[in-house]
Amino acid sequence: MLDIAAVQAALREYDCDGWLLYDFRGLNLLAQRLLALEEKKLSRRWFYLIPVQGEPRKVVHAIEPWALDHLPGRKIVYRRWQELEQGVGQVLAGCRRVALEYSPRNANPYVSRVDGGTLELIRACGCEPVSSGDLIQLFEAAWDAEQERSHFEAARLCRQAFDAAFDFIRTQIRQYGRVTESAVQKHILEFFESHDLTTYSPPIVAANAHSGDPHFETSPEQDVAIGPDTYVLIDLWAKKKQPRAVYADYTRVAYVGERVPEEIERVFRVVVAARDAGIRHVQEAFAARRPLQGWEVDAVVRDVIDSAGYGDYFTHRTGHNIGQEVHGNGAHIDGFETREERRLIPRTAFSIEPGIYLPQFGVRSEVNVYIDAAGTVHITGGEPQQEIHLLRP
Repeated sequence: MLDIAAVQAALREYDCDGWLLYDFRGLNLLAQRLLALEEKKLSRRWFYLIPVQGEPRKVVHAIEPWALDHLPGRKIVYRRWQELEQGVGQVLAGCRRVALEYSPRNANPYVSRVDGGTLELIRACGCEPVSSGDLIQLFEAAWDAEQERSHFEAARLCRQAFDAAFDFIRTQIRQYGRVTESAVQKHILEFFESHDLTTYSPPIVAANAHSGDPHFETSPEQDVAIGPDTYVLIDLWAKKKQPRAVYADYTRVAYVGERVPEEIERVFRVVVAARDAGIRHVQEAFAARRPLQGWEVDAVVRDVIDSAGYGDYFTHRTGHNIGQEVHGNGAHIDGFETREERRLIPRTAFSIEPGIYLPQFGVRSEVNVYIDAAGTVHITGGEPQQEIHLLRP
């Protein structure tokens, strides 16, 4: 449940007169989650204003007058649309700048959950909508102690899942001479199930040219065989089967054979150098207690790949926030797809995952970075990959 006093302190810091949380039929998952409404299937519009000082205010429909009764604050009940607009005007009285799940020009679609018509209504009430992105970081994306524990457990098991997958590939090739991508994927999913893990979508197992597609979808319909002299990329993500658990998400690469081909090794070295440059930049900033925005880390990583001549083949942001969704709602490591100007803050996690995607193969190395409450930077899931896994058949 939201700590109202903590929200009001943050509103003072960000020079906002209030935070207006709004939803209609699940459009704003962030507001639902913040107000513990995910289990309620509400069918009418509701508004909840947390003012910078004083008591919160609610607007709910007569069909569902109890919708926000678990929250503090006085209530306005509406029936007609005219009463709804009047009610919103009443709760916003005295407010000048109001935070909402809104992003100017839709610059950050993870935050942008409030529709344009509702923004027009807020402006008609004399208020300036401002983005709640920094508030979302503090109150939705930051992990509590139980979430932190769930991540480190998921990270440990994900690392074991890679070992299980690579052992399976090696064993299958020794016994049968080959194994399909989808068979390896199935083996990973069985590992997840046996270790009380869940995932929103299956892992990526991509061999040779398939690995050159950053979001390749492994399936029996487009399987290729993994056998001797095959390069393999595995990207997997999972979380514990428990309420509010958070994800772990990693990518590692392997080669079946006696020696990794020179071109693959060369590209791998560039990707690792870029990844490690990003990690160092985060570590140095937090050691110096220097504010750090997501786009800055992306720039450091991208510069290494650009300088090596592979810039055109790095086609996505450097990393994403990690939360209850694998792509969470806090600050991303991105100056490419968006310009992430939110700061990286304690009790949040994100991936650093540079990639170079060529027609013949692609290399990605993904790690998870967690900043604890004291500002210590953790690289979770074991030591970052420094050598391509060599699977000798």
